[in-house]
Amino acid sequence: MSTTKPTVLILCTGNSCRSHLAEGILRAVAGDLLDVQSAGSKPAGYVHPLALVAMQEIGIDITAHRSKSMIEFMDKKVETVITVCGNADQACPIFPGQVNRHHWPFEDPAHAAGTDAEKLAVFRRVRDEIRRTFTAYADGRRDQLKATQ
Repeated sequence: MSTTKPTVLILCTGNSCRSHLAEGILRAVAGDLLDVQSAGSKPAGYVHPLALVAMQEIGIDITAHRSKSMIEFMDKKVETVITVCGNADQACPIFPGQVNRHHWPFEDPAHAAGTDAEKLAVFRRVRDEIRRTFTAYADGRRDQLKATQ
């Protein structure tokens, strides 16, 4: 039996907010089962500072994350691609060995307006939506694994 974990690649356009929130959460809840990565079709080159704050609040440190291009993954075996914004779904190529593809769009908190507190509130809301969705996904993967054992 192979001990290699299947790779789940979470894609967004800029790879600065939503994909990092999702990567951090999915890695926290299913990193023992999955190799979780994120990338963007047009990487912004940074991880949004409010994404770092929102994740720190729930005990997940994503300060080591970096904004990456999906091109970095073209020669890797990616089992599942999950797009978290509309543009990435349209720009998403098929990866070698890709088995699954999901599209779960979330609002882009980087476009939030207002005071820093108002912007952070949007990051928290989107983070919590992503957390619910990706925790349910991880639970499903665990159930699927148990059923095959």
